[in-house]
Amino acid sequence: MSTPTTITGWPVAARRLADELTERGVLHDPRWRAALLAVPRHELVPCYLTQHDTDATWHEVTGADPARHEEWLTTVYSNTALVTALSDTDTSRADAASSSSQPSLMIRMLEALDIADGHRVLEIGTGSGYNAALVSHRLGDHNVFSVDIDPRLIDQARQRLAHLDYRPALAAADGVAGWPAHGPYDRIIVTCSVPAIPWAWAEQTAPGGRILVDLKTGANAGNLVLLHRHPDRLEGRFLTKWGGFMAMRHHNRATVRTSDPVRDPATARTRTTTVGPQPWDNLVVWFLAQFQQPGDMTFGLTLDETTRQSVATFLAAPDGSWCEIDHHADGDRHQLREAGPTPLWTSIENAHQLWQDTGHPGWDRLGVTVTPDHQHVWLDDPNNEHSWPITPAP
Repeated sequence: MSTPTTITGWPVAARRLADELTERGVLHDPRWRAALLAVPRHELVPCYLTQHDTDATWHEVTGADPARHEEWLTTVYSNTALVTALSDTDTSRADAASSSSQPSLMIRMLEALDIADGHRVLEIGTGSGYNAALVSHRLGDHNVFSVDIDPRLIDQARQRLAHLDYRPALAAADGVAGWPAHGPYDRIIVTCSVPAIPWAWAEQTAPGGRILVDLKTGANAGNLVLLHRHPDRLEGRFLTKWGGFMAMRHHNRATVRTSDPVRDPATARTRTTTVGPQPWDNLVVWFLAQFQQPGDMTFGLTLDETTRQSVATFLAAPDGSWCEIDHHADGDRHQLREAGPTPLWTSIENAHQLWQDTGHPGWDRLGVTVTPDHQHVWLDDPNNEHSWPITPAP
C-alpha cells in the first residue's frame, strides 16, 4: 500500500509507538506491528481537540499550525486517545462525540479477536478510520466493513482512507443494527459502549465467530467482553484488563439531562459506612452494584466552597433519591447522608460484601450470555447462582 504523506519523521514516531506497546506487553503479533508501522495515523487524525481546564472550552491542535506542529505529531504517535469531533459547534457546551482510540486499547482488542487471513470484519464505530486502516492493512480492504452514526465522519474517513489507498466498505448507519447486507462476519469489533447486546449482531456473526464489545450498564460500569457465536447464543467472558469507550449514539434519540435532586442535609437520614467513599475505584464492585440501582444514575464529587477541594462523593437517581458520603473517616467509618425512596449506598455495600464473599473476583471471572430474548451477567459459570439480568435500553 502506498502512504502518500508530506510529513517526514512519522515512520520513526510510528516505530517508537510500536516499540512502546511491545515493551508494555500489549503488542505480540508481528502482523499488527507491521500494520502500525505502515499506517500513518497522522493522515487520519490531521487534527485533534483538547479541553482547557479553566473554562472547559475546546481548542483544535492541527499539524498545519507551524507553532504546534511538533506537539501535534508527537501526540498523534503517542499511546493516547484523541478527541476528533464534538457534539456541538458551541465549544463551551460541547461534549466529545468521537475519538481516535488509545492505540494500546485498539491493539489489545485486535489481538483478542484472533483475526486470521480471510476473515471478514465488521467495525461498529468508524470514527477517524484509523482502526479500519489497520484492519485493512492486515486483511485487505475487501474484507473490512465499518459503520458510524455520523455521515460527516464517514465522508472524512472515506476520503482520508482512499488517500492512503485503502477502500473498505463504509456506511453512515446506526450501529445497533450492524450491517446485514454484507454479513455474515467472522469478527465484529465495537468501538463504542452499549448497555445491552443487540441480537442483530449475533445474527450477522458466522458460526464460531467472535464479537468484542464494551458492555456498560452504567457510567464506567462494565468492561470489554469477548463473545463467541454458538448455534443458539452468544457467550463469553470479560477481558482481564478494563477498557472503555464513549456510549453508542443513535438517530433521533436525544440525551435528556435531568437535574440532580437537591441534597439538603436537614432532610437526610444519617448513618456510617465502612465502604470507601469512591466506589468506582473498584470497578468490579461498581459494576455489580448497578444491578441493584435505578437507571440513569449520576454521581460526582462535592467540593468545599472555599478550597474547591473534594470533601464528599454523591450518588443521585431520577426518583429523587440521593446519598452523600464524607471522604474524611473516623477510624474506618465514613459519615453518610441519604434521602429518597431508594437507599442508593446499600447497593454499593451489598456489592462489596458479595465481592468479598466470592473471593474478590476480577473481570475474568465474570461473563455474559445473550440469547434472542434474554441476556445476563454471571460469575464463574453461566449457570451460577450469582447472575444478573441485563435490561435492554428502550
